[in-house]
Amino acid sequence: MKTGMNLLLWTAHVTAEHFPILARLKKTGFDGVEIPLFQGDTAHYTSIRKELDKLGLGCTTVTLVTPEANPISPDAGLRKAAVERLKWAVDMTATLGGALIAGPFHSPLGVFSGAGPTPDEKKRAVDVLRQAADYAQKANIKLAIEYLNRFECYFLTTAADARALVKMVAHPNFRSMYDTFHANIEEKNIAETIANFADSFIHVHISENDRGTPGTGHVHWDETFKALRKVKYDGWLTIEAFGRALPDLAAATRVWRDLFPKAEEVYEQGYKFMNDKWLAAKG
Repeated sequence: MKTGMNLLLWTAHVTAEHFPILARLKKTGFDGVEIPLFQGDTAHYTSIRKELDKLGLGCTTVTLVTPEANPISPDAGLRKAAVERLKWAVDMTATLGGALIAGPFHSPLGVFSGAGPTPDEKKRAVDVLRQAADYAQKANIKLAIEYLNRFECYFLTTAADARALVKMVAHPNFRSMYDTFHANIEEKNIAETIANFADSFIHVHISENDRGTPGTGHVHWDETFKALRKVKYDGWLTIEAFGRALPDLAAATRVWRDLFPKAEEVYEQGYKFMNDKWLAAKG
């Protein structure tokens, strides 16, 4: 198991001004960080890679798609743009030295059709995501698609849906991930969900029910960690929390109030909580 911290707590675009944060996360004990990929080029991420290597931090990345690059759109041009966007994300992850891209890159965040996903949308998604997985395979990078709750998207909203999509894409470099925040809303039984989903997910986000500091809310943490241990999960446990520092992200994640007094609480207390629970769940 490796511990990570999602940098979306501070920024949607990591630059040199965030290097002191990386150093503090390393000092806290984290094995790595999750870097948002929304913009930037090879030169930019090469500079980030140098700092990660200097600090001895590993990384995963997180990305999404936009209405202009939509994998499930009936417009072939928008689907092609989605493929190109995901290929770019693979290239930037390779530049960073990462081996996994997480995120809800199946459909645009917060865009709804007024109905559930259609068979045609599923077919389009499979086609786009298989192309992305083929490209990722050449770079030895895995794609870990994230299901969201029904208030943030309509295309992929449960572990069962995500598992079915993994089987439809049927590619060794295309898998899924488990996020405790979304599961807290959508799943009826956490232990059963994790057990049934274990053959399909390769990444985990540790996120409290209010998006604040892990351990301060009502997510079924003991059940979660015991279930992860039982299925012998051995990937990243990455804390994901959101605040109001980034207006666009706060709007997208519906964060209208302060969920923690300061960022230090999230990563310091969160790191200790996560490790304590993981050790306690060993049984």
